[in-house]
Amino acid sequence: MGVLGEWDQLLFTRVAGARLPGADPAVRRLSRSADHGRLWLGAAAALTVLGGRTARRAALRGAGSLALASLTVNTVVKRGARRPRPLLDHVPPVRHLRRQPHTTSFPSGHSASAAAFATGVALESTRYGVLVAPLAAAVAFSRVYVGVHYPGDVLAGVAIGAGAAALTCHWWPPRAVAPERERPAADAPALPEGEGLVVFVNSGAGTGASPVPLPAAAHLRGLLPRAELVECGPDDDFTELLGAAVDRAVRSGGALGVCGGDGSVNAAARAAARHGLALAVFPGGTLNHFALDVGVPEFEDTAVAVARGEAVAVDIGVAAAAAGEEVRFLNTFSIGLYPELVRIRERLERRWGKWPAAALALARVLRTSTPVEVRVNGRTRRLWLLFAGNGRYLPDGFAPAFRPRLDDGLLDLRMVDGHHRLARTRVVVSALAGALGRSRVYSAQTLPSVALSGLRGAGPLAYDGEVAPAPQELRLSKQPGALVVYRPALPQNELAQQARIAAAAARHRARTKGRRLPADGGPSAR
Repeated sequence: MGVLGEWDQLLFTRVAGARLPGADPAVRRLSRSADHGRLWLGAAAALTVLGGRTARRAALRGAGSLALASLTVNTVVKRGARRPRPLLDHVPPVRHLRRQPHTTSFPSGHSASAAAFATGVALESTRYGVLVAPLAAAVAFSRVYVGVHYPGDVLAGVAIGAGAAALTCHWWPPRAVAPERERPAADAPALPEGEGLVVFVNSGAGTGASPVPLPAAAHLRGLLPRAELVECGPDDDFTELLGAAVDRAVRSGGALGVCGGDGSVNAAARAAARHGLALAVFPGGTLNHFALDVGVPEFEDTAVAVARGEAVAVDIGVAAAAAGEEVRFLNTFSIGLYPELVRIRERLERRWGKWPAAALALARVLRTSTPVEVRVNGRTRRLWLLFAGNGRYLPDGFAPAFRPRLDDGLLDLRMVDGHHRLARTRVVVSALAGALGRSRVYSAQTLPSVALSGLRGAGPLAYDGEVAPAPQELRLSKQPGALVVYRPALPQNELAQQARIAAAAARHRARTKGRRLPADGGPSAR
C-alpha cells in the first residue's frame, strides 16, 4: 500500500469512528435512497413538474450526465480497478446497510451519479445547482460514513461524474439563463399594469410548455390588467385582426404585444418595426425560439419589462428579391430539405398533430428529396441544405440550438454539400462523432450578407417556420437594431415565477368552477 493508500485508510478510519448524534439512521436511508439513481431521477421529475423551462433543461442535462457517468463507472472503471470494499470493523453496526454492495469499491458509483446530476443541473442554472449540491455532497459523504467506500473512491467518483456532465456540453452547449446584453439598450415606453399595450393573442398557435394549465388570455389579464387583448381564433382572419391590433397600438401611443408561436411573432415583429412600435413577446407557441433567445422565456419576464420600460434592440434578417419583394425573418432562413419538411408537416398536422406530423414529414423528405443546384455568392453549389441564421447560433455543428446575442450584424450560413456521395449520412456521422468541422460535406461561416441565384428550380424557401415560393435571385442581409423588444434588465427568479403561475392557475380554476356551479338547483350560472 502506497502513501496515498495509507492516507485513504487513515481518513476512512477517522470517518468511521466519528459520531453524528442522531444522524446515523438518516444518513443510512439517504445513502440507500440513491441506489440505481432513484434519488436523482426523482429530483429530475420534481424539477420537470414544478419548475419552468430552465428547470426542465437542468433536469434533462442532469439525467443525461448521470446516465453517462453510471455507464462509465460500471462498465469500464470498476471492471479494471478491482479494489475490495473496506472492512466494517470500525463502523458502528447501526450504520451498516442492510444489503452490502457486492461490486468492487473503486470508484464510488453513487458519488459519480450525485456529482454528475448536480454538475449537470448547475451547468444550466446555478440557482438550481445550489439547491441540489448539498444533497449530492451528503450522498457522497454517506458512502464513507456507512462504510462501503474509501474517501479516495468517493473523490474519484466525483471527478468522473463532474467530467461526464462537462462532456455533455460538447454535444449540447448550456443555454445561459440571461442572454448577453444587446448593445445599446433601447428606449421603450414604461406601461405599468400594461396600460397602452395592445396584445395580439393567437389562440391557434401551439401550446407552450408551461406545466400549469392556464389559458393565455387569463394569464395576461392577471399580469397586465390594463392591457387590451385582441384574440384570434382558428377561424378568424389572422391578418385582419393583427392589423387592427397594430392600428390600436399606434393610436394609443403605447406598444404592441404578441402571444403565439414564432410565426405569429414574426408577423407582429414586421408590423412593429414598420410602425416604430416596441414589441412585447409572450411565448405562446410550441418552441418559442425567438422569445428564448431574447431572454423572455415566461410571460412574467415580459410583463416585468413592460412595466419598467426595459428593452433591447435586435437585428432583423432580410431576404430581398431583385424585383423589390422581400421577406423578413427573426430566426432562420433555409432552402433544401427543411422547406419541404415544413410544407409536408403543415399538410399533415391538422390530422396528426404537430410532432407526429413532423416525424412523418422527416421520413418522407429523407426518402424522396434530391439536392438542389444554386449559386452562392457567384459559385455554383449542389446542396442538400442551406441554412442562414439571423445571428450566430450555437453550437457550431449541424444542430444549431440558440443565439447568445441578437445584434451581432451577421448571418450564420451553414451548408451541406450534395456533390459528395452519401452526403446526408456522412454529415450525420460526423456530427455524432464531434468532427463536423473536418467534414468535407459541411461548411459554415458568418458574414453580413450573401447573394443567392438560380433559385427558380430549387423549390420553396422557408423562414421562421413559414414557406414561400423562391424567386430567381435573393440577397440575404441584416437590418441592424431594427426591432425594439421588451426584456428585463435582470433575469427573474424562476422558482418564484412558477409559484405565482400555480397560484394564478388555481384561482382561474376556482373562478371557472364557480361559474359552472348550478344556481339554486337550476341550470348552470353564466
